[in-house]
Amino acid sequence: MSSTREMMVRPDTVSSGKPTRQRLVVIVVMLVTTTVAYLDRVNVSVLAASDGFLVDMGIKGRPVQIGLMMTLFLLTYGISNFTLSFLGDVFGPRKITATAVFIWLLSMVVGGCARSFNTILGSRFVLGVGEGMYHPMQSKYVKQWFPPKERGRANAVWSVGMSIAPAMAMPFFAWTISSFSWRASFFICAVLGAIPLYLVWFHTADSPRHHKGVNELELRHIEEGMAQETVVAQGPSMAAIWSSAKLVVKNYRVWVLLVYWICYNVCYWGILMWLPSYLKSARGFSWTQMGLLSSLPFVLALMAKIVSGWAADRIGRSAPFCVAAMLGVALGVYFGEGVHSNIASGVLLALGMGATGLGIPTFFALMQGLVPAKAMSFTHGTMNGIGTGISSLSPAVIGFCISLTGGYSGGLFFVVGAALLGALAALVLAIQKY
Repeated sequence: MSSTREMMVRPDTVSSGKPTRQRLVVIVVMLVTTTVAYLDRVNVSVLAASDGFLVDMGIKGRPVQIGLMMTLFLLTYGISNFTLSFLGDVFGPRKITATAVFIWLLSMVVGGCARSFNTILGSRFVLGVGEGMYHPMQSKYVKQWFPPKERGRANAVWSVGMSIAPAMAMPFFAWTISSFSWRASFFICAVLGAIPLYLVWFHTADSPRHHKGVNELELRHIEEGMAQETVVAQGPSMAAIWSSAKLVVKNYRVWVLLVYWICYNVCYWGILMWLPSYLKSARGFSWTQMGLLSSLPFVLALMAKIVSGWAADRIGRSAPFCVAAMLGVALGVYFGEGVHSNIASGVLLALGMGATGLGIPTFFALMQGLVPAKAMSFTHGTMNGIGTGISSLSPAVIGFCISLTGGYSGGLFFVVGAALLGALAALVLAIQKY
């Protein structure tokens, strides 16, 4: 953004006597953007249970290819995170976020027009590039707009979109596909993409000092809260970014946090991709029942995020919630796979998947506390890129296990093992009182 906007006269603080709350508007915009982003990601999870889509694309009865739809997206998403995240540190989060939203909007149009499976894969590739650019910008916004004591709640707000979207998407896309066609799910996502594009461009700024809606009282509140951190008003040089990045690489706690993030993503994306198919094919639920049960984990995760974000700010610690998240996944998936009752299985899997919500706002709060502002986009993108890139194999690995054994047990136990490893990594930080 230009310096002209930064120098605009701020709202009168003398007459009002109250600080503005523009940072809340910014985090709500992030919530809306994240919600739309995750709608775009998860529509293939429902498509994987649609015979019409599978037949049209020539992949019915081919679980490895079905899993590849999510794996290719995640792999591209991870690489994009790793290679493009620094753009937010150089050009600011507003421009990069708007560009990313426009890219993924186009990917949905391509998917809706697809006549072959290769075109669907191409659409997923483009979506991965766009969303990989966007994801690190969330931490950049939070780091620049919120003092440390408010970041747990701020992360909880935007990350709620990661649960709202699948909770809405599972029953909605199940109804859309059964009532209209699988193509409709893509075109609906494309139309929805225009909403965050407008909000990001017209209602956010790179930092509070760049936004004319922030008065001096709010600016003082934010900057005084950040006093213990190194904050610069000007955009950092590439040399400063790399200097900070070197410090991050030498911090072993960041690497421990990365192990947790890899395991978290293995569990999240593996279950998200295969849960609708498991409920419909292995447990025999109808389209309507499958849609409702598939949305339950994300409703629970939403509530868990709100609780953990608030509680972490209150007690000043985040790592214990990450431990609880992974233990919850391990227990829910293990007992959900083994129980005889179909309803009990659906509920236990929902509880396990819902537990992931405990570990999202707290993970980002941990990262934002360990990393200097100058390298936030770079570090977020690198961690998310590596974590997502490695975990991108999860949907395909589960598909391979299904193909090899003719059942879902092996794939689900793979998720349990990843969850236990993630809990162990988070425990290292919890013991150190993070």
